[in-house]
Amino acid sequence: MFPRRTAAAAATTLVAALALTACGGTGSPSGSSTPEGEAGSAGYPIVIEHALGTTTIPEKPERVATVQWANHEVPLALGVVPVGMAAANFGDDDGNGLLPWVEDKLEELGGETPVLFDETDGIDFEAVAGTEPDVILAAYSGLTQEDYDTLSEIAPVVAYPESAWATSWRDVIEFNAMGMGMAEEGEELVSTLEDEIEAAASKHPELAGTSAMFMTHVDPSDLSTVNFYTSHDTRAAFFEDLGLSTPTSVEEASSDSEKFSGSVSSEQVDVFADVDIIVTYGDEELVRTLEGDPLLSQMPAVANGAIVSLDGAGPLGTAANPTPLSISYILDEYLALLAEAAGKSQ
Repeated sequence: MFPRRTAAAAATTLVAALALTACGGTGSPSGSSTPEGEAGSAGYPIVIEHALGTTTIPEKPERVATVQWANHEVPLALGVVPVGMAAANFGDDDGNGLLPWVEDKLEELGGETPVLFDETDGIDFEAVAGTEPDVILAAYSGLTQEDYDTLSEIAPVVAYPESAWATSWRDVIEFNAMGMGMAEEGEELVSTLEDEIEAAASKHPELAGTSAMFMTHVDPSDLSTVNFYTSHDTRAAFFEDLGLSTPTSVEEASSDSEKFSGSVSSEQVDVFADVDIIVTYGDEELVRTLEGDPLLSQMPAVANGAIVSLDGAGPLGTAANPTPLSISYILDEYLALLAEAAGKSQ
C-alpha cells in the first residue's frame, strides 16, 4: 500500500498516476462482479446533485469503489463486489477488516475480498486510485470539500445529499445506487427492507408509542453532561422505523442545528423526563454507574432500568447504526432487546 498523504499533497500526484493507470485497461479484476443486464432504465449521463457539488456519471460504471462507512454494502446488496472499500475499523469480530454481514454477502456472491482501504488516519487516496474505479460511492460519509475534490481527480464521486454523517439508510441506498446506474434496483432494495422491518416490528406491538433516546459518549468518571444522538443521526432515526417514537425533548434539542449529536448539562436532566428507553454503548457496569448517579438516576428510563446497553465494539452495537446489510442481520435481536426495555418502562 502506498503511504498515505494529505489531500492537498495527493491531488498533484494523483493526476499523473491516473494518466498512467488509464493506459492499463479497464477489465474487471478478480473479485469484482456485475449483475446481469443493464441498470433498469438508467440513461447516461447521470447527473447527481449533492452537498459537495454536482457529479456526472458518463456511462455505466464497471469498477465501483467506496470510501468511509457502509457505502460498500449498497453494491454488495445489489450483487456487485466493489474493487475497493474501507476496512471495518470497529465492530470487526475477527480482525479481518470485514463486518460479519459483509463477509456473509461476499461468500454468497462468490466474490474475493476487495482491496481494503485503511482509513485509520483518513482516506488513503493513493490506495483508492490504485483500484482504478469508474465511480466512488460515499453517500454516507464525512467527506470534506478537499476530500471530495481530491477523490474527484480519480473518478466521479457520489457524496452525501445534505449533511456529513446524517444520510438516512434509505438515501444511502438510493444515492449510491444512482451512482451505479441502478436507481430502480436501489428503490426495490429500500422497499424490500421496509417490508422486512415492518414485519419484524409488528411482532412487538409493545414498542408502539414508547419513546427512545440514544445516549452516547458516556464517561463514567464524568457524568456532568448527557450526550445523545439527535434525530438527524441514523441511529436515533432508526427508532421510528422500529415503531418507537422520538421524545419531544430530543426533537427540541435537535431543531437548533443539523448536528448528529447534542449535549445537555446533567443539572438539566429533568428535560428527559419524557424518555421511556435509553439505548447506549456500554456494559452492565455502566448501567450501574448511571443508576448510582444522583442526577442521572432521576431519569425515568434509568430509574426503571429501561436501558439497552450495547457493546460498541461488537456487531450488534455496530449495527444499531442501520446499514443495507446489517438491518437484516440484527433486526430480530435488536427488537427483542428494545421490547425487553419497553416492558420495564411501564
